[in-house]
Amino acid sequence: MSVETPKRKKHVGRWISAGVVGVVVLALLAAIGWYFLRIAPSVDQVEAIETAFPEESLRPTENPESADAVNVLLLGSDSRAQDGSLLTGLGDRADTILVAHIPPDRGTVQIMSIMRDSWVEIPGHGMSKVNAALSLGGVPLMVQTVEGIIDQRVDHVAIIDFDGFENLTTELGGVTLRNDIAFSYHGYDYPAGDITVEGEEALIYVRARYPFSDGDYQRVYNQRAFLRGAFDQLMTRENLTNPDRMADLFASISPYIATSDTFSLPFVLGLAPSIAQLDSSDIRTFTMPTLGTGMEGSQSVVYVNWDGVEEIRAAFDEQSMTGFEPAPER
Repeated sequence: MSVETPKRKKHVGRWISAGVVGVVVLALLAAIGWYFLRIAPSVDQVEAIETAFPEESLRPTENPESADAVNVLLLGSDSRAQDGSLLTGLGDRADTILVAHIPPDRGTVQIMSIMRDSWVEIPGHGMSKVNAALSLGGVPLMVQTVEGIIDQRVDHVAIIDFDGFENLTTELGGVTLRNDIAFSYHGYDYPAGDITVEGEEALIYVRARYPFSDGDYQRVYNQRAFLRGAFDQLMTRENLTNPDRMADLFASISPYIATSDTFSLPFVLGLAPSIAQLDSSDIRTFTMPTLGTGMEGSQSVVYVNWDGVEEIRAAFDEQSMTGFEPAPER
């Protein structure tokens, strides 16, 4: 009797432990299921980029050292086409090109702006402005062109209509950012220093280039300032711990987004825990190095500093970029 009793207690203990684990698993599955149901209508509103990538033979081989890095190509469209698609005529409307690079250690997010007038090699078409890739071959040719610049594979593509900024900033209650240069545009005043923008005011801010002597240079700088501010407010504890809140934020922009099929909900949910541990100082933004502007025929272009790009390629190949410092922009 004294020998069997401990065995029964151990057996019962195992069943209790299994029961507790089972309840936790079921609760977790229920929560995930509820969350998927909650955001399913918003997911359905995201436009699909049916063909986002070039043929496999045209893409760079993967470096084993940086195989776990994530590269996301972000394209900003200044308006939606008349047929309601973000993809129709994108070459005439996309004027923002960003590469978000997340190193294998997930310690930072590097966001590199590529100026749309950058004079680069468009595969199969010779030298041209980088934005011409969209007109010449759509999203796949743009991906191939960007992959040639960074010498890494683009894993995901997302396109956002700038009108989505209005909804996002309103849902966030405004975005606070550090404005570098005071300016006025379309009836709005943007003083230098910390400002908060919302709705149309935010949209005008990220689009403005004519108020500046260096045009697109300052615009991409302002766009990155906006992204840093939006990230700060998006990644607050209040938002991250409230699934309803996150679902509402996603719903506010989902009608204004198109993504490759690789940019799936499981991918986002898998990446979210590591990204959630970052703060604003871990979000690094910079412009692809340039040598200034010039003329190619009748076109005003931006010349690329390829020595600087080579340094970025080397940094992208590293396991960590916590010590990376991009070259000064000014």
